[in-house]
Amino acid sequence: MKAGVPKETCPGEKRVALVPGVLAPLLKAGVEILVESGAGLAAGYTDADYTEKGATIIDDRSRLFADCEVIFQVRTPGANPATGEADLDAMHAGQIVIGLADPLSNAARIQAFAGRGITLFGLELLPRITRAQSMDVLSSQAMVAGYKAVLLAANALPRLFSMEMTAAGTLAPAHVFVIGAGVAGLKAIATAKRLGAVVHAYDVRPAVKEQVESLGGKFVELELEASSAEDKGGYAKELGEEFYRRQREVMTRVVADCQVVITTAAIPGKKSPVLVTEEMVKQMSPASIIVDLAAERGGNCELTVPDEVREVHAVTIYGPTNLPAEMAYHASQLYGKNLVTFFRTLLDKEGNLTIDTKDEVIRDTLLTRDGKLVNARLEGLLAPPSGDKE
Repeated sequence: MKAGVPKETCPGEKRVALVPGVLAPLLKAGVEILVESGAGLAAGYTDADYTEKGATIIDDRSRLFADCEVIFQVRTPGANPATGEADLDAMHAGQIVIGLADPLSNAARIQAFAGRGITLFGLELLPRITRAQSMDVLSSQAMVAGYKAVLLAANALPRLFSMEMTAAGTLAPAHVFVIGAGVAGLKAIATAKRLGAVVHAYDVRPAVKEQVESLGGKFVELELEASSAEDKGGYAKELGEEFYRRQREVMTRVVADCQVVITTAAIPGKKSPVLVTEEMVKQMSPASIIVDLAAERGGNCELTVPDEVREVHAVTIYGPTNLPAEMAYHASQLYGKNLVTFFRTLLDKEGNLTIDTKDEVIRDTLLTRDGKLVNARLEGLLAPPSGDKE
């Protein structure tokens, strides 16, 4: 069996699907790894690094797609609308493609894979179960994003994060407010705290208070009832505009007292809830920083523009949509490990590919197979509203 690792083509994407250090289990299972020349350079991995670990370097991208039964990508064409069409054209019937596919936002685009007879796995849909933690690409990449968000803010803020007592006087620490205490938020809390900031954090799930406090953060008590802030898969879900309106009112005071706000409240396949309004931004001190990690879905800040840095009311607002790509060396290392762990669930003891849909890890991530869309969540998104005529 041959598996290919093409160079990522999405603008700004520096990660690579597999790094040299994760190849050994695949090679041991009898998988031949073909890597497009230069695929790992932007992440810090040379062609020589791959060949040293047993991979074969391929100069011809079209040949790689033609020769391989399996394609590993960070962004499959489903998650690469800008330049992914060429890869989709190069794929062939019966091929297995594994990577990020953005299926909940682009269900119609996923049908193109089905039309070409491609078997597609979207790793965003991995179930939140204990067994799948080692495969969870969203969590591993969110951790990197949370870390980088704090560094971005610290670099831009015209003050130190830490309190300093010097002969020239005492410097007050920066106050950082992290909204959302998922993986990205918790990493942001820990990183800001290590830099010496006073860290405040909020999440609609009161149960995370203990986690926030264990990292040295101060949990913001909003005293708002959220009967169920998670869906059955363990992801955040929409709570209704009335809830968010009341939440914004209570958060205004905290935002005004902080010089850095990092927002992380993203909902898979949905527009991000607006949690920081323009009125809140107006009340922040001049030269404050907002880093909106939910920018890809519209942003948690009302003034966020995806992939832009704006200064509004003397506050600088960052709207990054792919911070893990800025830490591509380690982000790729984590992603590759997740990917290999997932792929091994598709191999039987003899190393043969076996797609067992009784396994919920496989069933939930399988999007297309045998020319059909086979994922229940996507079928629900594409179904006509109740009462509509076909």
